[in-house]
Amino acid sequence: MLKIILNASNPIMPFCEPARELRIQNTPLWLNQREMLAPYVTREMEYKQGERLTPVREPAIVYRDNLYFDKPYITAFMKEALKRNRPVRAAFRADDPAFREHALPLSTSYTPAGSLYLADLWYYPNGPVAGAEPLVIDLQSKEIGYYHVPTYMADKSGDLIFQVPLRSFIAIDSWVHIFIADMVFGQFTRGARFEKRANEELAFKLKIIGKAIYEGRQVLECSEAVQVGENCVIDPSAIIKGPTIIGNNVTINAGAVIDNSYIGNNVNIGQGAQVMLSVVGDGAFLPFRAALFMTTMMEHSMLAQNTCLQMCVVGRNTFIGAGSTWTDYNLIPAPIRARDGNGNISISNRPVMGGAVGHNCRIGSGMIIYPARTIESDVVLAASAERRVIDRDITFDQSDHHKLRLAHLHQTPYHKKSKAEVESW
Repeated sequence: MLKIILNASNPIMPFCEPARELRIQNTPLWLNQREMLAPYVTREMEYKQGERLTPVREPAIVYRDNLYFDKPYITAFMKEALKRNRPVRAAFRADDPAFREHALPLSTSYTPAGSLYLADLWYYPNGPVAGAEPLVIDLQSKEIGYYHVPTYMADKSGDLIFQVPLRSFIAIDSWVHIFIADMVFGQFTRGARFEKRANEELAFKLKIIGKAIYEGRQVLECSEAVQVGENCVIDPSAIIKGPTIIGNNVTINAGAVIDNSYIGNNVNIGQGAQVMLSVVGDGAFLPFRAALFMTTMMEHSMLAQNTCLQMCVVGRNTFIGAGSTWTDYNLIPAPIRARDGNGNISISNRPVMGGAVGHNCRIGSGMIIYPARTIESDVVLAASAERRVIDRDITFDQSDHHKLRLAHLHQTPYHKKSKAEVESW
């Protein structure tokens, strides 16, 4: 079968990169797509935005490369598409809870069609033609609470909830969608599947209990719930609860707490650090008393001591200084707004939300960042009397390094200058 990839070239801010280059579940999006579709395709073609498709007369999967989908979703889609044996396009009901609450807000990728929304994923049994019919795949969402808080922060029940799908599909149009894909459609979905399997498969439940008894651990701390890679050094006093995945060559020091998280390769987690419902990319470093809650840290980034990130997304090769705080809740009960796929400020549909930091940023100690604010790639922010509280988005042009005499020492790979501009410095 042929795979046809349509480029979504618009950069996702504040990362200054198209979605395909960003990581979801510590895997580049383009690689995740390749792995999910590998059982169905034998060759591929790629088209840039605006290019005309070459006519083909063979079965084809066509998709835009800003889509994140997992194995359960693509398996269900392909099974039904092959059964129908006619052109189909992925679609979602407007009342699908997971789609309505998490995928649709801030998005620009879906096409309204009555009570449905169409996504940029097609199957053609005899090559691309006009007139594909909608194929609705239920995301099988389940309501899961993630915080019980005073009622003035949530609804009358005091619960903050996610609509967690057992099948994941989302178009990455905004940095908020990376958060949703990693946390709601990633970590929470993995936990929900683990719980569902344990409840429905007696053999699996007995296997977990047996391993827990044999290893002398609690059920969620046994090796069936916590997957550990090769050459890892884990202090006996560290607490690790599953379902958690830990990569190779990882060091976890005394007193660290990890709960339902994805830890990449070559990660160093210091004494007393806490990682909960988070994704930590390859080569990241969390020293003592650093904390992540429902946060993505991409590869080779560092979070200094006494800094806590909640519901944030941090790009690669970024440093965040000690004692900085990303707030996630508006003190005045106004809706939290974030930038959508067109760069406009829109309602995020989230009662609590942290912020986003791009790639290759250097953030000084003691900064306070308001909810849903973003810091663009290559930015340097030094705490000062004039700027210690970040209450608006920070662009590259507002970076503090522009004012420094040694500005040329700061590499800016995501904002490359022309030779004439560099020499003018």
